Amino acid sequence: MVNAGLLTLVLGGAMLLAVAGTWAQAPTAKPDTQSKPPSLSTAKAERLGDAQGWSAFADTDKNAKACYLVGRPVKSEPENLKRGEVYVYVTHRPAEKAYNVVSFAAGYPYKDATEAELTVDTHKFALFTSKESAWSRDAATDKAVVEAMAKAKQAVLKGTSARGTATTDTYALDGFAAMLAQIDKACGVKR
Repeated sequence: MVNAGLLTLVLGGAMLLAVAGTWAQAPTAKPDTQSKPPSLSTAKAERLGDAQGWSAFADTDKNAKACYLVGRPVKSEPENLKRGEVYVYVTHRPAEKAYNVVSFAAGYPYKDATEAELTVDTHKFALFTSKESAWSRDAATDKAVVEAMAKAKQAVLKGTSARGTATTDTYALDGFAAMLAQIDKACGVKR
């Protein structure tokens, strides 16, 4: 049985996955919007598993398989700030040779020309932002972020909204590696 909140998260975040095919090289570039996300409205996503706040799925979109995991922060600050859905996706699209694609949804529009800062234990990554999302600049950074998250206990994303509000989202990573293994297996990714 699909958790209603998680189903809302997956459906609400579907537009975020539209960028999973191609990644920009510069912070002002925008992701490719031609690549369509796995969609529960066009195909039934297979739930691969759940572990400590993380969920893994496999889906087929236009006859191409996509595997993805999703998680929500355990803490968002400031606590009283009104925001939309806040979560992170990691996606594999073997047909497009796109693996470990990391994308964060902030639940608000980011301030123009700003970066979001991701800290995974002691590793720091600068993510570029566009509208309500933050991404790694390239495939090598995606891979480094995912490898760090698989070994770490916590990830913290800091960003600034279009209104100038600084936010901090903290993700517990205890179930991340288990769900990463599920999407790796489903999409034939070797580590």
